[in-house]
Amino acid sequence: MNEPNELRWSVGPRNLITDIPGLRVGNASDAQIKSGVTVLTSEQPFIASVDIMGGAPGTRETDCLAPDKLVEEVDALVLSGGSALGLDAASGVVAALRESGRGFNVGPVRVPIVPAAIIFDLLNGGQSDWLYNPYQALGRQALAAAGEGFALGSAGAGVGATTAVLKGGLGSASIVMPDGTLVGALVVVNPHGSVVTPGGKAFWAAPFEMHGEFGGCGQPMAPDPFLIPRNDKLRAYEAMRGLPGGSSGSPPAGMNTTIAIVATNAVMNKAQLLRMAVAAQDGMARAIVPSHTPFDGDLVFALSTCGVPMQAPVEDAMRLGHAAAVCLSRAIARAVYLAESAPGDTLPSWQDKFGHDNYERSW
Repeated sequence: MNEPNELRWSVGPRNLITDIPGLRVGNASDAQIKSGVTVLTSEQPFIASVDIMGGAPGTRETDCLAPDKLVEEVDALVLSGGSALGLDAASGVVAALRESGRGFNVGPVRVPIVPAAIIFDLLNGGQSDWLYNPYQALGRQALAAAGEGFALGSAGAGVGATTAVLKGGLGSASIVMPDGTLVGALVVVNPHGSVVTPGGKAFWAAPFEMHGEFGGCGQPMAPDPFLIPRNDKLRAYEAMRGLPGGSSGSPPAGMNTTIAIVATNAVMNKAQLLRMAVAAQDGMARAIVPSHTPFDGDLVFALSTCGVPMQAPVEDAMRLGHAAAVCLSRAIARAVYLAESAPGDTLPSWQDKFGHDNYERSW
């Protein structure tokens, strides 16, 4: 009997999206405002697409990633805090890339293509009464810091992220498939839902954990929601979110979002990458309960560095989509597992609530 492909997968040397050759990630943050920026770039422009499933997204230049649009390659992707104000981080990245000669060729002019997405982190205990928008400078700093190694947890765009009951953060993970093809994920975890089971420390993503990368806390155990009496369902949902009984459990719209990037070195076009992004959304749903709510702007970018041709395009694309979903689930759990508490936080970190260990913050 053939063993499942998952049993023959391995983790890349860093367990980061930068295990894919050529990719670089940089973080920048401001402790006063409890927010930050994460930039993914590459030695060469790359092909990308995007899928948006949340009800309250905040984006820049995502329309150009549709398969029927002219621009084929982008120079960087930006994940930022700051809600709509954080979209200015992409302006800093665009300016820095243009100064270095990067960008889409339009005659004598080069125009860097830098799609971006944001989370809402303006009510996390940080200062929010600033007048000068800090995100353009943070975007420049994150691009300048881009490299193969980068911090996870409370870093970059994950500094001010929160979940239903715990601090959120920045996560990443990688997979080496049996044929050597690489898949990676990078995510800012800031959902309306929870990444851990109600009242417990186990992660919903536990079935996909590799090498104890988020604590080996065991498999999630939760009652079947269809077995909960109708009158108790609201109380069960409030318990998951850590809310007192009788509260509505509904924050103002648009105050959450999980934004992610999945990547591969397999040769894929924009249409194939769109399907990979759609498949990766399943990984978000497996790791966050509930996900894709009206209060979230859940979004997944998918990119290819086009380093390795696919041997069987349809079957390989299916396997890559499944690997991207698994990789994203793991990255989401790692983000919360590695987050660290800071003065003024409105929620505890997983480590503070369930115990510290010596697990590395990056590989």
